[in-house]
Amino acid sequence: MSAADPVPALLVAVPVVILACQAGATLFRRLGQPPVIGEIAMGIMLGPSLLGWLWPEAQHWLFPEEVLPYTSALGQLGLLAFMFLVGLELDLGALRGSSRTAVAVSQAGMLVPLGLGALLALAMYGQLAPNGVGLGPFTLFIAVAMSVTAFPVLARILVDRGLYGTPLGALAMACAAVDDVAAWCLLALVVALTSAGSPLDVVTTAGLTVAFGAVMVLVVRPLLARWAAARADRTNDGAILVLLFSGLSISALGTDLIGVHTLFGAFLFGVITPRGHRRIEASAARLRSVAVPVLLPLFFVHTGLRTEVGALAADPVQWLWAGAVLVVAVLGKWGGAAGAARACGHSWREAMSVGALMNCRGLTELVVLNIGLELGVIGPELFTMLVLVALITTAATSPAVSRFHRPELPLPAPAAAPVTTAASPP
Repeated sequence: MSAADPVPALLVAVPVVILACQAGATLFRRLGQPPVIGEIAMGIMLGPSLLGWLWPEAQHWLFPEEVLPYTSALGQLGLLAFMFLVGLELDLGALRGSSRTAVAVSQAGMLVPLGLGALLALAMYGQLAPNGVGLGPFTLFIAVAMSVTAFPVLARILVDRGLYGTPLGALAMACAAVDDVAAWCLLALVVALTSAGSPLDVVTTAGLTVAFGAVMVLVVRPLLARWAAARADRTNDGAILVLLFSGLSISALGTDLIGVHTLFGAFLFGVITPRGHRRIEASAARLRSVAVPVLLPLFFVHTGLRTEVGALAADPVQWLWAGAVLVVAVLGKWGGAAGAARACGHSWREAMSVGALMNCRGLTELVVLNIGLELGVIGPELFTMLVLVALITTAATSPAVSRFHRPELPLPAPAAAPVTTAASPP
C-alpha cells in the first residue's frame, strides 16, 4: 500500500469503521440502550484505549497517518449534517406555551450544573488546565460541558420507550431544547474568548455573530420558505437536497470566518430552515440516511483516537478527578432538574425521571468536548475523563427511567413522527 496515495487505506478504514459502529449499535440496542452508546464505545475501542493497547500494529495499519486527515474530514462533514438535523428538529416555536414547570426545570437544569461546573473548574485549573489557557475560558467551558443535554439522543430514548407523547416526554423535550440553545450560545462565547486576541476582538466577534443570526432569521428563512413552497408540487426534490447541503455548508463557513466554529453555522441553518414542508422533510430524511450511518461513525473514531483511558490508569489521582467530574455532572444536571420538578409539585418518582432524562449527554457532549480539545481549552487527560462521563451518564439514562417512571396515559399522538437525528437509524 503506497503511503503517497491515501485512497487504498481509506477504502479499508471507512468500511471497517462503519461496520464496527453498526455492530456496536445493534448490540446495545438489544441491551435496551441507545444505539449511539454502542457507536461511541466502538469508536473508543478502535483507538489507543483498546486496539492500540492490545495490538498497536493493527491500529497503525488500520489508521495510518496519511489517512487520518481524510477520515477526519469525512467525519466532520457527517457532523455538520448532524448538527443541521439537530437544529431542524429543534422547533423553538413549540416552546412558547411551555408550562411553569418546564421553565423552572430548564433553568435549574442549566444554572445548577453551570455553578457546580464552575466550582469544579476552579479546583482543577492548576492541575488539569493546559498551559496558557486563561481561567475564564477554562471555567466557562467546564461549566458548559457539565450543563449539556443530548437533545437528539433524548428524543430517541423517549420514542423507544413509548414516552414521546406523554407529559413526562413533553416536559423533558422542552427543557432539553432550552438548555441546548443556552449551552450552544455559551460555547460560542468560549470559542470567541479563546480565539480572540483582545477584548475588542471578542466584542467584534459577538457583534458579527448576532448580525449573522439576524440575517439568517430575517432574510434567509423567508427566502427558503418561499422557495420550498414554490417547489411543493414538483416530484424531484433533488434540488432541495442540494440547497440544504449547500446552505448548511455556506452557513458553517460563515460562522467559521466570524470565529465561532463551523458547527454553529450548520446548527443555525437547521434552526431557521422552515418546517412543515413535505419536500424539505423528505430531503432531510435522505441527508440523514447517508450522513448519520455512513459519515458520523468516522467522527466517533476520530474521538476514540483522541481518548486514551490507559493514560488515566497510570495515575490514581487522575481517576479521583474523573470521579469528581462524574459526581458533579450527575449532581448538577440530574439533581438540579429533579429538585426543580419536585419543587413544582411532581412526585419524587416523576422528578427523578425528569432528572435522569436531562442527565443524558450523548453525542452532543462529544461535539462540545472535541471543540474544547481543538481550541486547546482542555488537554487529552481531561478530554478522556469527560468522554467517559458522557458515556456513563448516557448509558444510565434508560435504566434510571425504567426504575423511577410509572406509566402514564399518553397525550394525543403527534401529527408526524419526531425527526430521529440520533446517531443510528430508527
